[in-house]
Amino acid sequence: MAGTRSRERKVEPPLERLEAMRGEACLGGGKRRIELQHAKGKLTARERIASLLDTGTFHELDAFVTHRATEFGLEERRTLGDSVVTGWGEVEGRLVYIFAQDFTVLGGSVGEVHGQKVCKVLDLALENGAPVIGINDSGGARIQEGVTSLNAYGEIFYRNTMASGVIPQLSIIAGPCAGGAVYSPALMDFVFMVEDTGYMFITGPDVIRSVTKEEASAAELGGADVHSRKSGVTHFACQGEEETFGLVRRLLSFLPSNNAEDPPYLTPLDPSDRVDPVLDTLVPHDPSEPYDMLEIVERIVDAEVFLQVQERFAPNLLVGFARMGGHVVGIVAQQPPVLAGVLDIDAADKGARFIRFCDCFNIPLVTLVDTPGFLPGVEQEHGGIIRHGAKMIYAYAEASVPKISIVTRKAYGGAYIVMSSKALRGDVCYAYPGAEIAVMGPRGAVSVVFRHELEEADDPESVREQLVREYREEFAHPYVAAKRGYLDDVIAPRDTRSRVIRSLEMLQNKRVHRPAKKHGSIPL
Repeated sequence: MAGTRSRERKVEPPLERLEAMRGEACLGGGKRRIELQHAKGKLTARERIASLLDTGTFHELDAFVTHRATEFGLEERRTLGDSVVTGWGEVEGRLVYIFAQDFTVLGGSVGEVHGQKVCKVLDLALENGAPVIGINDSGGARIQEGVTSLNAYGEIFYRNTMASGVIPQLSIIAGPCAGGAVYSPALMDFVFMVEDTGYMFITGPDVIRSVTKEEASAAELGGADVHSRKSGVTHFACQGEEETFGLVRRLLSFLPSNNAEDPPYLTPLDPSDRVDPVLDTLVPHDPSEPYDMLEIVERIVDAEVFLQVQERFAPNLLVGFARMGGHVVGIVAQQPPVLAGVLDIDAADKGARFIRFCDCFNIPLVTLVDTPGFLPGVEQEHGGIIRHGAKMIYAYAEASVPKISIVTRKAYGGAYIVMSSKALRGDVCYAYPGAEIAVMGPRGAVSVVFRHELEEADDPESVREQLVREYREEFAHPYVAAKRGYLDDVIAPRDTRSRVIRSLEMLQNKRVHRPAKKHGSIPL
């Protein structure tokens, strides 16, 4: 009996070897480099994966592969798994694929094997219809491997492109991401940056200093604040890695696993027919008086939960995800306190990209309109406002998901057309009773139409005010558009939530047939 128990306790050498190799792989670049990573306030690749995914669900791939390079001393610097950890796991019980660059191994540099591991995960994600998450923390291309490392980037970029519009792709910038490496995140759907540790730039401060003589720190050049406010490269800037991972999980809760599925439905605790009398007085009658559109959004969506996307960039336009009646919707709305809610270059880019993402992944669009038009000015014209504004027109016109719009106060000129109007095949178009829909605002219209009368008047300002009142009463109200069928109804603001939800229910089986073509030519 004792001999039998002894034999049961004995571990066979192959298992010992397996455990030893797994332990070695988990150490990455070794304890010293792990300590240095922690000293910078950063988690290791495996710690990041464990923090992001559901506990105990991660399954690693290619833990034992090593690079094959022998030049420049790399033969003696082989580490199991190389400089990236890859595999799959779950977020809230749903399958996701993941890769995390390991800065403790050769600075997380991308070589041939590193690229092959990432490509394998991207291939699996695409073949199995599940989101992919990339955690970037790398010194860039592995110089010692030369053109092989550059080719690895190209293979990754190709897969990012093929996966676009098929599966959600999320990128986390948790450390440096420089040179060609920035284009994989740029090709993905959403970019998260960790403040103080995440950086993105094509060329670093030293190169810029030597070439252009410009002085800029890494944070000033490519930090989270710069890319969330100025460039619009990143969609979410977060304080610390834990906050970042929490936000990634929250975003995934709104997204389908692939373009053949509907977004996750949650049984609403918030009644679909809830009436909110506050909305009746929230929008000022004066078209120049600001109000917070965010309050309207939060009052009409389920449980007042709205996840803003690119909150700091082009804040004159709000975009983000919410639920209405349990169903996920994409919200697009002007924000009157910022530039009076005008559409400018940045807002058009922001809106167009968000609209196209929603259309890719079967997410209906709810548009709240209050805009005086496109931003005038030499800088905007020379910057290509015509080209950029056309992107938003194209995005709305091309979108085949249900499209519902509400003009809350004013919609003038081309901006009215752009914002999911009937002409761009908005499915259901509403307006509040005080809304103004016209070629331009009443004051501007009077100045043009009655220019000669005003020039000849003894008291031009008094005449102007009278003409403005008459113009507003006769033309600048929603019933003109409603008579033409450009609006489906004029609704009481308090009923906004129930009317939108009923419209979404009516449109849930919408099908659109388009001309056969390879793809359109969006004015990029």
